[in-house]
Amino acid sequence: MACDRTSTLRRLRVLAVSLATLTFGGTALAGVPVSAADKPKGHDVSSHQKNVNWKSARDKGARFVYVKATEATSYRNPYFSQQYNGARDVGMVRGAYHFALPDRSSGSAQAAYFVRNGGDWRADGWTLPPALDIEHNPYSSKKCFGLSKSRMVSWIRSFSDEVDRLTGRRPVIYTTANWWNDCTGASRAFAADHPLWVARYSSSPGALPAGWGYWTFWQYDNGRGSLPGDQNLFNGSMDQLKQFARG
Repeated sequence: MACDRTSTLRRLRVLAVSLATLTFGGTALAGVPVSAADKPKGHDVSSHQKNVNWKSARDKGARFVYVKATEATSYRNPYFSQQYNGARDVGMVRGAYHFALPDRSSGSAQAAYFVRNGGDWRADGWTLPPALDIEHNPYSSKKCFGLSKSRMVSWIRSFSDEVDRLTGRRPVIYTTANWWNDCTGASRAFAADHPLWVARYSSSPGALPAGWGYWTFWQYDNGRGSLPGDQNLFNGSMDQLKQFARG
């Protein structure tokens, strides 16, 4: 994922190439990785996608979506309502995510802003738990936002505690193994009670961030697939996805 106000992060992702044309060991990949073709397909969107044609996305196989709601404590996705409510209207499970900027304000402040502006959760089987998007800093060369490893762990814990207090669910954590291990010091403090949404543009999820032995969502392509936005999979069946949404 990337922040809405810059394309820097996408340019920095050296592996951000369509799975339709990327090759590994001489074998071309097309669409969903073969090893995960039976898993529910989904995607994530932000203001980059503007007003999404949700019927078309559903017809192409989308069964769930994460919609960007907020960033720091000053930005709200202007297309959030069309995207979040539109997905539900066509029968898709949907959730909201927050793009973290830990150098701007506290974790609890950003969590409260997020929940007030779309990041709430309800046990209706259609609402995915809130998600925290925490990754390379798109606004600076300081990829860890200038925070020490211990301060980063504390920031994430503060965000999670406030989301849990306000919604009753721990957030899903979206990240990459490289960023997580570098910027949290390979913290294993969150794996037990925070579902993992791992980003890796390859034929497999690869090595996971420290602590996790299982991914819940896998972002395997960054915007060049058949669905609007980035391409994702859920690690289970459709029934299990609905159970996960219900909590």
